[in-house]
Amino acid sequence: MPALPRPASGPGSRYTARAATTRRRHHTRPVEVAALARHLTARDQWLARMLHEHRVLTSHHIRHLAFTTLRSAQRRLRALHQYGVLDSFRPLVQSGSAPEHYTLGPAGAALLAAWAGCEAADVGWRPTHTGRIAYSPSLGHDLGVNELLVRLAAHSRTHPDTRLGLWLSERSCARRWGDIVRPDAYAHWHDGTHCLPFFLEYDTGSQTLGRVEAKLPGYAAFVTATSTRPALLIHTRTESRAKALRRHLTAPARDLGLTIATSSADFTTTTPWGPWWSPLTHDTRRTTLAGLAALWPHLTSAGGLEPTDTDTPLTLPVPPLPPTGEEEE
Repeated sequence: MPALPRPASGPGSRYTARAATTRRRHHTRPVEVAALARHLTARDQWLARMLHEHRVLTSHHIRHLAFTTLRSAQRRLRALHQYGVLDSFRPLVQSGSAPEHYTLGPAGAALLAAWAGCEAADVGWRPTHTGRIAYSPSLGHDLGVNELLVRLAAHSRTHPDTRLGLWLSERSCARRWGDIVRPDAYAHWHDGTHCLPFFLEYDTGSQTLGRVEAKLPGYAAFVTATSTRPALLIHTRTESRAKALRRHLTAPARDLGLTIATSSADFTTTTPWGPWWSPLTHDTRRTTLAGLAALWPHLTSAGGLEPTDTDTPLTLPVPPLPPTGEEEE
């Protein structure tokens, strides 16, 4: 899986200057959702749900989650763009060219509304949806989070003993736990007999060490309030930043009884499941995600994951991989 150049927001980001370029569609009017029924596969509908959940995925992300080749992915993505199921833009970057970035399109929003039995307004899509994502100052941060989790999900396609069993976006986390914690993602990583439930804080270096430390009491309050104990993984842009965080956070993490590990894009760019994670303990030797699960057998899944009466089909978790058994075309 080719690595994206290290995403970041703020000064020095390759996304600080960008221009949204949207492909023209051949259709002069939006395609009726009912007319799409004979064109869309279960994988297409899954992709619409994924983009509603995670906001933006590149063509490389989608290829590694759902296709065997980039060419077959691009061919299908072009068709879905023409139907209006997807929208897209390509950021202006400081060097080279960025891949196409896909978002939910107008027909995709209407499709999800019909599937969920709600009004289109309930999907939260607006005509400015793609533009707001393309010019968002958090674009680099959001892509970094998605890149890390996409790699974990895609790894299981070639390593069936591993699995990303659950992946919740920042928005879904805020819906469930926003009164206590607001992580960038929550996930369950399975590797052999081990399961690692974890919150993810994706640190771009834009916040002071004190601001990062200020988040820890919220995670301690979550453990107390829910009687559950997921790990907290803090991923940084550089290993020097990770070392600074470890020096600053080890004592408060110990005092609060939190289970924390750090790593950086200097190591995890292609293999985030690998031996790159340093726990904040007296033994800071790097280990794998499976190694963290073995080191911390007391971990449990976060509370508040069970569906409630307030959930709708649009707020339930989306499987990180599409339905199996479909043809590539």
